[in-house]
This record gives sequence, structure tokens and C-alpha cells, in this order.
Amino acid sequence: MRYRLAMVVLGLAVVALVVLFGAGSAWMLESPDVGAPTGGPIADEALEARARALGQTAASLGGDAGEQILFGDLHVHTTYSFDAFQMSLPMAGGDGTRPVADACDYARHCAGLDFWSINDHGITLTPTRWSQTVEAIRQCNEIAGDEASPDLVSYLGWEWTQVGTKPENHWGHKNVIFEGLADDQIPTRPITAGVPEGVSLARTQGLVATLGLGALALMKPSTGGPEFARYMQDTNGVLDCPTGVPVRELPTDCREVAPTPAELFAKLDDWGVESMVIPHGTAWGFYTPLGSSWQKQLRGGQHDPKRQLLVELYSGHGNSEEYRDWKEVILHADGSKSCPEPVPNYLPSCWRAGEIIMERCHADGSDHATCAKRAVDARQHYVEAFFNGGARTVPGATVADWQDAGQCRDCFLPDFNYRPASTVQYMMALGEPQPEGDTAHFRFGFMAASDNHSARPGTGYKQVARTAFTEARFGNFLNTPVGQVPQEEPVPESRAIRELKGTAPFALFETERQASFFMTGGLAAVHAKGRDRKSIWEALASRAVYGTSGPRILLWFDLLNPPGGETLPMGSEVAMAETPRFRVRAAGSFEQHPGCPPDAASAMPAGRIEDLCRGECYHPSDERRKIVRVEIVRILPQVSGDEPIASRIEDPWKVLSCPAEGDGCIVEFEDPEFVAAGADALYYARAIEESMPTVGANPLGCTRDANGRCSEIDLCFWKADSDDCLAPAEHRAWSSPIFVDYERS
Repeated sequence: MRYRLAMVVLGLAVVALVVLFGAGSAWMLESPDVGAPTGGPIADEALEARARALGQTAASLGGDAGEQILFGDLHVHTTYSFDAFQMSLPMAGGDGTRPVADACDYARHCAGLDFWSINDHGITLTPTRWSQTVEAIRQCNEIAGDEASPDLVSYLGWEWTQVGTKPENHWGHKNVIFEGLADDQIPTRPITAGVPEGVSLARTQGLVATLGLGALALMKPSTGGPEFARYMQDTNGVLDCPTGVPVRELPTDCREVAPTPAELFAKLDDWGVESMVIPHGTAWGFYTPLGSSWQKQLRGGQHDPKRQLLVELYSGHGNSEEYRDWKEVILHADGSKSCPEPVPNYLPSCWRAGEIIMERCHADGSDHATCAKRAVDARQHYVEAFFNGGARTVPGATVADWQDAGQCRDCFLPDFNYRPASTVQYMMALGEPQPEGDTAHFRFGFMAASDNHSARPGTGYKQVARTAFTEARFGNFLNTPVGQVPQEEPVPESRAIRELKGTAPFALFETERQASFFMTGGLAAVHAKGRDRKSIWEALASRAVYGTSGPRILLWFDLLNPPGGETLPMGSEVAMAETPRFRVRAAGSFEQHPGCPPDAASAMPAGRIEDLCRGECYHPSDERRKIVRVEIVRILPQVSGDEPIASRIEDPWKVLSCPAEGDGCIVEFEDPEFVAAGADALYYARAIEESMPTVGANPLGCTRDANGRCSEIDLCFWKADSDDCLAPAEHRAWSSPIFVDYERS
């Protein structure tokens, strides 16, 4: 009897394992429905109204009434991206998957954009997902109407997502975008950076992992477990392509890997199709290792000036523009690291780690010498932590414990855990002497984007719907298998974190605190000759582009006296030996009506506007917001490579006030020091709009004590979904630079 019972139990166990294995192997799961765009084209009357409003303002500022400034978003994710997919799951508080078709409808009817691109993370774009992405973008373009004047231009691309474990092997994130959509104009597969050092997709492979996925697959569909299991199995089913093989000879079903920018550029050269590579989130410290610097990207072929023409200086993840002359870590010549002391407007996180341990140690009754030694150890453990795991070196530390450590207090809507040596101003000031005697520099045009992860391009048109229009739900990773943080006691000693050791990847990062540092996102604006795909691409390639922090501010920036006499626009390069003279023209964005305009509401099925747009679309009134001032930044790039960076950046170099009346602002200025200095210079303009309530503008909600310390916090992430966490901010537009070289002849 016992034998029979044992055999029955064994048989049931075998059946259960088979079922779990089958479910975890995706035998029982169906592929998700990718959908199709549901909305029709934008009404001709709406497009004509946009052009008419622009023309009237341009003419009032002394410009051509036929000029075209077009707005777009060149950084958009759907739930094909791993992080976006995780955030969409019900178990993480998400509201379901968002395919490329949703992004198409949102760009066209919710945001009212002129152009956009899809940029899902290449690492999780399987062959099937990539082919579906291509087809969805083609469908979006088919709706657009006349190719010579489409209502919306949709570009194809992906994100090359690289994360290093230390400054030496960190290159950051870059969007790869293609001009055309024909088969011979796009690669067969995305080119990825591979997985970070110390992390492996194999962690979700093997028998135990497959059984675990099987358990997820058998959960109720309402939890998202089956979707997660299917997603991971599809992703893990793709193997890396063989190395050393020309790209066109590789199998069609493999994952193409280029671990460094130089290898990415080489593969794009091998494909030989028209492409652009746009770095982004460069100062974002959530994933950027302490002490990372863009200096190394001027060396060894890690920069391609014919493709890397633009840089994204602002997104929904924050502002990467402004350089600050403080350090988050001190890197010594022998490779060792140490923790810097606090300075005005910056408290290093490593220093705060020492303070937390010191406070705990004293509360535990230990003597001062013991506590001081433990504080020193805590600071060192923080700077030596694997990846960005410094916060985990202090067991049981809460987000309140960290106060505002790691943040730039005097920057405009800054990236979380700011990295000064990866900011755009730092890049533009760099110089790398070359063997032939020249000095290499970055000459980027400036743009902004949303970096949205819910298929919603161009969310910055209104400061609403924080948990839908921003990545505020990012902290929900804590509720998923990749982000769970073990509960720990707040002991009075720190510890070393030098490897993952089975820890969930997102558990190493400050996921909860980061979740408060998200805005609705920015936009790219181009001065284009037409609305068509080629005209927009040519404007991007010539750097006739600027970025805004979301509002559709109009901006012109021109050099008035170049050789030859004809004015030159933003993005231009020129050599001259006389005092350069410039003009800035700017007009504020339109105040917004509530809700959606009739053409958007009628373009999509009932309920779609509420679900996708949250009932709020780009809906401009006839009243423009005021431009209160124009700031000019001057940068003198390094010549020898040894000049202190801080001495090369003048921000602001000039502040020019704007009249209180009228719709716009016109200011002129010159640089009387240019000829005497005899050095190359670049100039760019910031047009600052009057302050407005802004989502996430005060992410930590600090209450400061008499010494200016952030003694208490009230995180945006802690607020109810109905609370948009509004605080005042002066939105802005950043022109691309004008590069004025000194004509030494």
C-alpha cells in the first residue's frame, strides 16, 4: 500500500514537473497580439492651423512666414523593451502592454507630433519583435498620406544599451536611427551592446529557472505571470551571433553584439545604410558608474563624427546639460578610489554613507574612535561597490536616510545621482590632442526627447498624468523578480558589495529614490525645408535642431556676420578673425486648453483617447507664454587637453532680458574678446520661459534645516497616483551651438 502511494505521489510529482517545464518552455503560451494603429491621419485643417500659427509668429519676429519648425521625439520605448515590459505587468502595478501601434497613435493624435522614432532596447528585440517593429512603423507611415507632406514621419531605430561596471568599461546608451524603411535601407537585426559584465541572461535559463518560469506561466493571467514567462523565454531563445563574420553573412535569427561604440560604428559601416547615433542620459547616475567620464570616447575610434552628430541633453529622465566642478568620487592615478568631502550644493553619497553609519554607531553606544573608523570604512565601501551598488553597502538604509545625497541642488531638473564628467557641457569642452598635431573635439548638435517607456512619444505637452506620462512607476520594479530588495536590519557597520552573488540586478540600484526623478520629457525641434522624411533627416544631419524641456518654444539662433555675408543658423561651423555677432529670436509655447481637440477625439475609436491619452492631448490656445530671458553659454574647448574643464565653460556667459509685452523676444550680442583670445569658441542659447507648475520638479520634497541640509523628504514616488507632484520650473529651449573657429591665417 505504501509502495503504491509512493508511486502515485512520484507520478504526480513527475506530471507536475513536466507541466511546469512545458509552461516554462513556452509550449503552452501564445505570442502576444502586437496590434495595429487605430487612428486615421491628422486633419488637413489641423496641419494648416499649425503652419499658420508658426508663420505668423516667425513673421512678427522678423523671419520668413514660410519657415517650418517641426517637433518630434527621437527616443521612445514600447513594452518590447525589458524594463518597459516589467513596468507594464499587473504584478508591478502596470496597466498592460503597449505595442508600437500605440506609440504611432499617441504621436499622431495625443501629442500632435510631426516626427518620431521607435527605440526599444536592442538586447530584447528578438528577430520576431524586430520584424514586427519594422512592419508597425511601415503601417504608421502608410497612414501619413502624401510622402511629400505627410502628417507624421516615423523613423525606425533601436537603443544600443551599454552599462559598465566601472568608468573604464562604461560607454552608456545611444539611440541608432535610420533614414529609410525599405529592406535595403535597414539592417536585418539590431546591433546590441550585449549584457553587462557580471550579468548573464543564463540566470533565467537552465532547469531551475525554466521551472520557475513555468510557475509564473501557470499563474492567473490577471497577474501578468504568463506574459512574463513568455517574454523571458522568447528573449532567452536568441543566441549571440558568431564573431568575425560580415554582418550580411550572419544568420537572421541571432543577436548581433558590439560591446563598444567603435565596434558599433564598424558594424554600421559594414551595413552601409544611412544612420545616425545619438547618445543620451549621459549624466544619469542610476546606471552610470561613479567617476565615469566622456574623455575616453574621443579616443580609439569610440566617436564617429559622421554618425554621432547630435546629443540628447534632456529627457524625462532629467537634464544632462550642466557641468559642475565637484566630484562624486576621487579616482587616483594608481587606480584606487576615495570619497570627496561635501561642497556647497552637493553632498556625495559616499559621504552620506559614512554619516549614516556614524549615527547608528553612536546610537548603539560605541565610542567615537570606533564610530569614526566605521564611517571611514563605509565611505570606502560605497565608492568600491560593484556596479552602482553603493546604497546596498549600508544595510537597511531607507530612502529617507540618504537625504538628497548625490543630487545636483542648483541644476535645472537634473538627472538622478548626477555625473558631472559625463555632462554635455563637459563633452563640448573636451579636447584630445592627436598625433598629427590637431585636437579632436565633440561637435554635437543639441536635442531633447522623452525616453518614454509606455509607447507615448512627446508627453511634455501638458504637466498631467504623472504615473502614465512619466516613468514614475519605475519604482514598481521592487515588486518584480528583477528588483526585489531583501529586508535587512539597520546595523551599525557597512559591508563590501563587489559582485552580484545572485542579487536581483535592479536591487543593487536606488530604484525607489530614482522613481521620483522623472519628468514628462522633452522634444526635438528642427528647422526643416519641408515636412517630408528627407527634409527632416537633412535638418537633423546639419544640426539645424534644438531641444526643449517639453513645451513647444520657438527658437532661432544665428551668426550675423560670417565670411561671405549670409547669416548662418544654429549648428553651423565657421572660421573667422573678427568679432562674431549673433541674434536670438524666441517665442513661448502656447497655453493649453484642457482635453483634446475635435480632430483628435474623432480620429480614434471611443475610449481610446481616455486609455492612451488619458483624456489630455496637445490642444493649443492662441495665447503664448512669455520668454523671460535668454541665456548665452560660451565654451572654449581644450587645446592641449590639460586645461581645467571648469575654466573652459562660461555658464551663463551673458544674460539678456526680454520685454514683458509681446509674443516673443529678439536679442543681439557679440563677443569682443574673441579676436584677442585667438581661440576657437562655441556659443549656444537658452530661451527661458516663465515659470509653470511641473511634474516632478521637486522630486525629493526636501525640508531643510538651519544648515541647509535636507533633514526630511517627501518623495514624489510616495504620492498617490492622482497627485502629479507639481512644483514650479522655468521651462526652456536649448539651441544647437554655433562653432566659431579662430582663423589663424
